[in-house]
Amino acid sequence: MSSIPLITENQIKEKIQELAGIISSDYPGGLTACGVLKGAFIFMSDLVRSLQVPASCDFVKVASYKGKASSGKISLELGPSLPTEQKKILLVEDIIDTGLTLSWLKDYFSKRGAEVKICALLDKPSKRKIDISPDYTGFTIEDYFVVGYGLDYNEEYRSLPYIGYLKE
Repeated sequence: MSSIPLITENQIKEKIQELAGIISSDYPGGLTACGVLKGAFIFMSDLVRSLQVPASCDFVKVASYKGKASSGKISLELGPSLPTEQKKILLVEDIIDTGLTLSWLKDYFSKRGAEVKICALLDKPSKRKIDISPDYTGFTIEDYFVVGYGLDYNEEYRSLPYIGYLKE
């Protein structure tokens, strides 16, 4: 399989600067960025370094995928390490497709007293199974299976500096 470029490294950098400016103005007192592992770690790193407000960082890891498809069942493999009560949590995700994972995570943090917003590098609304939208979106894409910039296929392609789609 090979990866066909869809979003360039420069387009990603420009979009992160734009998102960081908007998020910084929305959170003048700071926030806790909570990345969804593993796919969001590169995006979150670049985003947090571009913010102009204080940001603490945390991570969660959930399981929902089997190969190229969502199983529809969410399980928390790694919970947050920082307190979440009365915190402003920005869930940072690589991609939203079915919406099941982020809906589950938003509910998880909200039940613990957090104010939760979602920032997704990629949004694939054509795959939605639940009504949820990111508060901050990098790019809206068609129904491609994408890799690169943290996104993987069987743990490969994460290190690509761009986002591409797989071709047999």
